[in-house]
Amino acid sequence: MLRQIREFLERELTGGVRNLWHAWRTMREKGPSQIQFWLIALLIGIAAGFAALFFRKGISALQTLIYGTDDVMLASHLQTLPWWVVLIVPVIGGLVVGIILNAMTPDGISRGVADVINGAALRDGRVEIRAGIASALASLVTLSTGGSTGREGPVVHMAGVISTWVCQRINASGMTGRDLLGCAVAAAVSASFNAPIAGTLFALEVVLRHFAVHAFAPIAIAAVAGTVVNRLEFGNITEFSLTEESVLAFYVELPAFLILGLVCGLVAVILMRAIFLAEDLGTVIQRATRMPGWLRPAVAGLVLGAVAIWFPHIIGVGYETTSAALTGELLLWNAMVFAAVKVFAVAVTMAGRMGGGVFSPSLMVGALTGLAFGLVATAIFPEVSGSETLYALAGMGAVAAAVLGAPISTTMIVFELTGDWQTGLAVMVAVSTSTALASRMVDRSFFLTQLERRDLHLAAGPQAYLLATVPVSLVMRPKDSQRAAPEDRCWELIEQGVYIDREATLEAAMPVFEANNPEFLPVVSRAEKDAPTVLWGAVYQVDALKAFNRALSATAAEEHS
Repeated sequence: MLRQIREFLERELTGGVRNLWHAWRTMREKGPSQIQFWLIALLIGIAAGFAALFFRKGISALQTLIYGTDDVMLASHLQTLPWWVVLIVPVIGGLVVGIILNAMTPDGISRGVADVINGAALRDGRVEIRAGIASALASLVTLSTGGSTGREGPVVHMAGVISTWVCQRINASGMTGRDLLGCAVAAAVSASFNAPIAGTLFALEVVLRHFAVHAFAPIAIAAVAGTVVNRLEFGNITEFSLTEESVLAFYVELPAFLILGLVCGLVAVILMRAIFLAEDLGTVIQRATRMPGWLRPAVAGLVLGAVAIWFPHIIGVGYETTSAALTGELLLWNAMVFAAVKVFAVAVTMAGRMGGGVFSPSLMVGALTGLAFGLVATAIFPEVSGSETLYALAGMGAVAAAVLGAPISTTMIVFELTGDWQTGLAVMVAVSTSTALASRMVDRSFFLTQLERRDLHLAAGPQAYLLATVPVSLVMRPKDSQRAAPEDRCWELIEQGVYIDREATLEAAMPVFEANNPEFLPVVSRAEKDAPTVLWGAVYQVDALKAFNRALSATAAEEHS
């Protein structure tokens, strides 16, 4: 009897192990099934949620250790510290950041949301793992020691690292990889800001840049998982608390919010261009002085520390100052000066390659801009004006939406950060006008402009960047194939300078076709600069167009599935 039971259990256990192994091999070879995919999305959501939670708690703990308090009351607390502490801490933090980034990344630059968007568009939903880990560590130090940026950039990239690791384990296809990346990003944003709706929309609107139905359910599941992780730790509370109910004098006051949106759009453009100008200037100074890359963040930290002696509100994420703006605790002059100095501090931090994101700074600058506008508007038209804090709330959303290029998710995140759902009309009006204006003056958003500066043309849509995803080597006809191009004609074109490198993509080949209109382009390579040219084959224009059409069709099918 016992022997039969043992044999039965052994047989069942062996069969179970065999089935699990078969399921694992099938998932690696063919991708996960629908049920498996949703389970993986849930697990990724939980993992990304905990990563965001630990990152936030880590900043708070390290900030408390260094300064004696966390970001909630940091600006006020810094005024009680000796000036030399305020000056030297960002320098030490910048030095640590420089060492981390230059030791663990090939270029010494922290990764962020732009790299995640690039991974979704051009790398089948994958991001750099080693550089991502280094960026998370560097951003943790930056935000804890005085860097004037936000935590959403490193949190989003950390989520991308998690999904990339999973995609490598299950050999995920491009569409599956992008969907899992969206799940991770949604969970991380939701856990970071206790905003599940905004986290879901952010992943779809900013990272995947489409609203495919097949991606919505798993992304929403992951966002809910991330939110649960946040609420298990912090409870169901909002990031900012408004002291009074915002009042909108309805139709009469709406034109003021249209004007506020235009003002916020200009402020957002100033913020973005200040960052890019400072980054270019920092590179020029570094080259002129032959400064080592690891020292650049420390120099930026020195500038931040010097400014923080007089304006301590620029240190860290800036939630205390943002809350003061939303509750109307600042005077007009304070709001204007604080906004200008914050823009300068963010530009210095980003130019110093210290790490961090731009979402939290844009919220702070927007709240200050909105408050200043509201103080003026309510003073000029007191009979028909609501509270100036309503303008601060609308301004916060308007600047952030213009910077992120994400009016839908930013509108939702403002509601979820404040818990104020009664002022949706005012916020929507300001957000829509600010985004419409700013998107005409930059390449749609801060992140897409970053990519455009790297010659990655994602802002124009799939028709502009899909060519870069198709290697010439996959389209060419080898010189020994039956349909190969005539070799003598290939060498004639090579002598005329009409050819394409074997390592290039169709993005480089199509302009050559456009300029010379040949039937085909020889595909060549050189082992060294002075080495003889090696002919590998030729890429025909008709084959290139067919490959481009297939890529466009696949993208359209994914976005409308």
